[in-house]
Amino acid sequence: MFITLLITTFLISVIVSSLVVRLFNNPIERILNRLIEDSISDAWIKYLKFAIYVVGISSGVRVWQLSKYIDTTEVKAIELTYNNWVLEIYSNIIGTLQGIAWLLLVFFIFALIAYVILRISEQKNNRKK
Repeated sequence: MFITLLITTFLISVIVSSLVVRLFNNPIERILNRLIEDSISDAWIKYLKFAIYVVGISSGVRVWQLSKYIDTTEVKAIELTYNNWVLEIYSNIIGTLQGIAWLLLVFFIFALIAYVILRISEQKNNRKK
């Protein structure tokens, strides 16, 4: 039963991460293409999508918390009931979204700073002409 829960939480994290990547695909592409006017922006876009998957899956599949369902010598394992399944799946979705939200917040803060610097630089170049 534990393996089924582990695989289920992994698949849910992958699905939620995929939905977020699809949802934020256009904004990420526009921001990075604007900030990095070079073919290297494609590499950054791929890296950010990869980071979304990694953070989403690692935040959603909390192996250290799932270990409570495995028998240990010190403590008896918690029974995996229907209510525990629902709670674990809900926690998985929220954890995945929370991890991705932090990642995207940091990305957008740095992108905003880079955009402001770029605009100031463009305005200085326009005044010199």
